[in-house]
Amino acid sequence: MMLQLFKENIRIAIGSIRTQILRTILTVIIIAIGITALVGILTVVSALENTISSDFTSMGANTFSIKQYENVLRKRHGETRKITNPVISYPEALAFKNKFDYPLTQTSLSFRATGTAEVKFNTEKTDPEITIMGVDEFFLTNSGLETKIGRNFNRFDISNNSHSCIVGSDFEKGLLKDVNPIGKTISIRGARFKVIGVLKEKGATFENNQDLRVLIPIQLARSLFTAPNINYSISILTQKNELLDQAIDQAISTMRKIRKLSPVEENNFGVIRSDDLINKILGITKYLGLASWGIGVVTILGSSIALMNIMIVSVTERTREIGVRKALGAKKTTVAIQFFIETLLIGQLGGIIGIVLGILIGFGIASAMQFDFVIPWLAIFAAFMTSFIVAILSGLYPAIKASKLDPIEALRYE
Repeated sequence: MMLQLFKENIRIAIGSIRTQILRTILTVIIIAIGITALVGILTVVSALENTISSDFTSMGANTFSIKQYENVLRKRHGETRKITNPVISYPEALAFKNKFDYPLTQTSLSFRATGTAEVKFNTEKTDPEITIMGVDEFFLTNSGLETKIGRNFNRFDISNNSHSCIVGSDFEKGLLKDVNPIGKTISIRGARFKVIGVLKEKGATFENNQDLRVLIPIQLARSLFTAPNINYSISILTQKNELLDQAIDQAISTMRKIRKLSPVEENNFGVIRSDDLINKILGITKYLGLASWGIGVVTILGSSIALMNIMIVSVTERTREIGVRKALGAKKTTVAIQFFIETLLIGQLGGIIGIVLGILIGFGIASAMQFDFVIPWLAIFAAFMTSFIVAILSGLYPAIKASKLDPIEALRYE
């Protein structure tokens, strides 16, 4: 009996929606716009978070770096002053590698020699936009990088300044396309290097294309690129995650001794954990999520008012119909449920359209920005619940109003 009554209410609600098709379409569009804004932005945020996580967690949570860590603002005597830490020089970086002897760790030294190099192969050459990195044999593993073909540097390559190099994946599409890159010789600043490996594709992060890189032994890079004040990076990988905190403490102590800092002086270098970097960036994306909720809530508030309005108008227009139904024995709850179901159908229709459009728009933006798209189940659930709540809040008043109509007065209504 209850199921039959529910089916009848659904049939009546669909019939009523068809008779008010224009107003229904406009209301559905308004609801869909709010849900689309909510789902679209949350989809892009999810894709961004997934991309950042996959980029940085490949380094592992057991990696940390010692860097220059510039432009720290400190307050002294009520005034804010800018602290610029000195660069980490090669002697300091080398001294750290020699003195830091914490067990189950490996230390890598590297530096960015230039970002505007020109690389030649036979008669072909690249645009001057190639990044050259001076690295050692531990750079790839400490940075979470892998070779797609070929091999990594070994200790012999680095200690003997072998004229070998590892190139980014874009070289297969450009300078070294249609050939097997391994064993080919490329030229950088007149020096010839044999390609021993090609990195797996990493994509662009923060306007820095990681696939347009050439890695060469660190000493060769130092001899080819002799700019003043070159800043070196020190990366330490611990083989066990539980040793990370103790390793960081010893690394700080080692670097302070190299810098000859007194116990009362603050560190003039930065220690950056890989998981801290992930958490900071993901913290920023939370604000984007909050912004999407703000935009969605404002739009959905407008759509709920529009939905309530259409249902109040519907009650007014169908006063005589309500009077007939009540005169024939329809209860208050039956009339209220009929209008309530009508509201829910409109709300859910707008929600479904909004979810589909939001995912499509989010997917388009994520693809255009080369983010790793993931199905935003949280956004879908949030959108479904939001449209459901909007329908409930919008339908309560019109449904109660319809159920309270006096049948005799309703029958007299023209």
